[in-house]
Amino acid sequence: MSLIHTLTDDMKTAMKGGDHARLETVRFVLSGLKSAEKEKQAKDPSAVLTDDEAIAALRKEAKRRKESIALFTQGGRADLAAKEEADLAVIMEYLPKELSREEIAAIVARAHAAGASDFPSLMRETMKEVKGRADGTLVGEIIKETLGA
Repeated sequence: MSLIHTLTDDMKTAMKGGDHARLETVRFVLSGLKSAEKEKQAKDPSAVLTDDEAIAALRKEAKRRKESIALFTQGGRADLAAKEEADLAVIMEYLPKELSREEIAAIVARAHAAGASDFPSLMRETMKEVKGRADGTLVGEIIKETLGA
């Protein structure tokens, strides 16, 4: 079943169960995915949003939530940060499991052993392999540690 169908089913379940917080988040995510699909259909009317594209859109939403949490926490708005954290938890349920720091370090080490010796080439090779299963900031930190910078 596609991610959009899963989200739609979960939205119906949240409606029936009276889970308003989850319902609001799933509706917002679905709205974003439908907008992305409409943009894609503007170029090709028969186009459908693939699961990979949907996951990419979810990752962007998760990143926005993380940034909002940091800003709200910095601004002393714990109430808004808590809401964003709850939204992020719901979004993360639909994303593939992220790689651990150790797994990323192993991928970086393999790329380094294969001949990539500078930051840009290591970043490029590592990001090809992790394909969205890791945060670019974390990958960059690990590469800097590997290079001793």
